[in-house]
Amino acid sequence: MASTPTTPAPLARNAELNWTIQDILDLYELPLLDLLLRAQDEHRQHHEPNAVQLSSLLSIKTGGCPEDCSYCPQSSRYDTEVDSEALMPMEQVLDAARAAKEGGAQRFCMGAAWRSPTARQLDSVSAMIEAVKNMGLETCVTLGMLKEGQAEQLRDAGLDYYNHNLDTSPEFYGSIISTRTYQDRLDTLDRVRSAGINVCCGGIIGLGESRRERAGLIAQLANLKPYPESVPVNNLVSVAGTPLENTPAVDSFEFVRTIAAARITMPRAVVRLSAGRDAMTDTMQALCFMAGANSIFYGDMLLTTGNPQWLEDQALFQRLGLRPAGAPVPC
Repeated sequence: MASTPTTPAPLARNAELNWTIQDILDLYELPLLDLLLRAQDEHRQHHEPNAVQLSSLLSIKTGGCPEDCSYCPQSSRYDTEVDSEALMPMEQVLDAARAAKEGGAQRFCMGAAWRSPTARQLDSVSAMIEAVKNMGLETCVTLGMLKEGQAEQLRDAGLDYYNHNLDTSPEFYGSIISTRTYQDRLDTLDRVRSAGINVCCGGIIGLGESRRERAGLIAQLANLKPYPESVPVNNLVSVAGTPLENTPAVDSFEFVRTIAAARITMPRAVVRLSAGRDAMTDTMQALCFMAGANSIFYGDMLLTTGNPQWLEDQALFQRLGLRPAGAPVPC
């Protein structure tokens, strides 16, 4: 007689409590199908099961960054094909925002390759935020480290989200970046949170870190009080000329496990499938959605690296029965 299928036991902890690295390693070590079931169950308790939030990302100031982030082609320290450019004119930014909205974006994100914005630079970006917000789009920016009072200025301009990634675990961080500390990043997140702006914060998988260090990143994010509203999970795009150009790719299932761990430990967050999606198969992306990813960047570019075109994304959504967040549910 065939045995009756059983459902894995519920997580033996409250997702709002502190997560240890060992807790998260225990998730990673579950059989993949059990892990996906837990992640999908958590996902459906807090989110529409087949809805994916769409964001569009524009580099408003490209290249010339003085930081030494080993993965970044925008660093002035590395010989890459990315040239330093001035801040994009307002009208060009607004043209891109209009196109993003017409294409279905709910959020328009603007990135600038700065260590920290000057007062004049912040005034220019604040005007862009206000103009984009007036189009009916949510706004997000990533501008580097913020000084006292700068988060409040961005809030007053109408900013909805500030992106500032932790990148990796505290233990591995020094292997990737030396020009700013982990605490510098946490201080900027504190300023953003204190100003009442939503936090967008995640990291990069595939920098050469171990599974334990991947778990350490998830623990850092999940234990922020509160954890980020938006969690971008990036798969390293190895760019020629950067120190990580020859870094081996992370196993696809390991990346999917990371998405699932983020969903289980931060159940109400929007988990975004971010950089590196251009190299993912449709099957891998489908597994990521199953694991709890419910946001993507769409369009041709992510700052300076490629991204699947929207027509391809639409075709994938149709095949998987997914729809943009906020779209009517099919009858």
